[in-house]
Amino acid sequence: MTLLPILLPIRGVVSVALMGAAMLPLASCHSLAGGDAASASTAPVVAELFNGKDLAGWVNVNTSPTTWTVDKDETGAPVIKCTGQPTGILRTAEAYENFVLEFDWKHLSYPGNAGLFVWSDPVCAKGVPFSRSIEVQIMLTPDNVDGEGRTMYTGQGDIFSIWGSSMTPDRPHPGGWERCLPSARTTKGAGEWNHYKVTCNEGVIKLEINGTEVSGCSNVKPRKGYICLESEGTEIWFKNLRLTELPAAALAISPDMTCDLSLAGMRPMFDGLTMAGWKEGTDKGEKAPEHWKMGGNVVRFDGKGTNLWSEGSYGDFEMICDWRWTAEHQGKMKRPFIGLDGNTVKNPDGSDKTMEIEERDGGIYLRGSSKSQVNMWCWPCGSGEVYGYRTDASMPAEVRAAVTPRMNADAPVGQWNRFRIRMVGETLNVWLNGKHVIVDARLPGVAKDGPIALQSHGCPIEFTNVMIDRLDSGR
Repeated sequence: MTLLPILLPIRGVVSVALMGAAMLPLASCHSLAGGDAASASTAPVVAELFNGKDLAGWVNVNTSPTTWTVDKDETGAPVIKCTGQPTGILRTAEAYENFVLEFDWKHLSYPGNAGLFVWSDPVCAKGVPFSRSIEVQIMLTPDNVDGEGRTMYTGQGDIFSIWGSSMTPDRPHPGGWERCLPSARTTKGAGEWNHYKVTCNEGVIKLEINGTEVSGCSNVKPRKGYICLESEGTEIWFKNLRLTELPAAALAISPDMTCDLSLAGMRPMFDGLTMAGWKEGTDKGEKAPEHWKMGGNVVRFDGKGTNLWSEGSYGDFEMICDWRWTAEHQGKMKRPFIGLDGNTVKNPDGSDKTMEIEERDGGIYLRGSSKSQVNMWCWPCGSGEVYGYRTDASMPAEVRAAVTPRMNADAPVGQWNRFRIRMVGETLNVWLNGKHVIVDARLPGVAKDGPIALQSHGCPIEFTNVMIDRLDSGR
């Protein structure tokens, strides 16, 4: 739980592409025995979202390979088991517009906390382990047994918007939240299987629990996206995940009603639990990380060690990385203003124009080089600058200008920032908090590939949602 204020006739056979493999129809809404061809052509196809063998067709967004496993339940039926650690999501490989999803779940003990996200973005929102989506609650508390309700939220199938999505609940919430509290309490207790039927159609969501409709909402935005299972602290099992696609809206939905499909290729660079895949050191990493620690899906640097290097090497890629400064800093210092031409701004008397700041300095090395470093700092020009190229007097003026941020787009200290970095050939683009701060900058002589490093520069800093999409043959 995240707490925050083809049923119509169609022609031909419905093809549902799931799990990166061809799916066989599991069931149909009509019995075809003794039926005619017309009946077969209008029958909606129900497809398995879980093949009972592995997690093909699902994408691990920000959790460990150990978080989600395939096993059997007490009857021998295949199940997806979730440990609840770390908090995060597993999503479908495909995005869906209108559909009916049915599945069974059970928590093994009290309390139980998890969720189903629908119409979700493919990656998490900035600074959190959850995606922009509508959450359908899968929570288990003792009030599931004794009938005692909660005023603001329940464990009985609440539906609510999270991290930038929006909706209108079927019934007004007592606190004015975008949250629908259930009309009935039909959830079974710990160790018992519950059945969810979730209908998502043209911006309207309805939830049935064990055969009774209890919650709903309308006016949902966005209304096309991914389906996610949530890990949030406690063990939960899922089985019989079946999806029926419904016809798309007669009038195609607008782009703002669709999740951000451009990030669908992103894959996590950390497993959410350990520092696997990374080494600490001054040059490409020589030892296990000592000053970089993982906790709660956040990588924390204490400011005392050396750089953190990926064991993997990357050529052309796009990555996202959320980062924030802590209260600690390196002291108050005077730092220069940098003009859009990459040169230091001068006062009328010819001296450097400066301002006093609390010094915080870090960066992201691209392709194994400190020269091709995307800076994170508190200088007046803002983060995103490529210091090694801007200060290289041998570089052409247009190169030095292009690696200078177009604007200061940094969030205040203590708040999360998001970098989106795209490196193709020698060309670099950087977005900071949605602002395009480095535009088609050329980095002459940059290596064709190499590891990525999170830079140590003597100041504590935190990272989360570090993900990458290979754009070359190494994908």
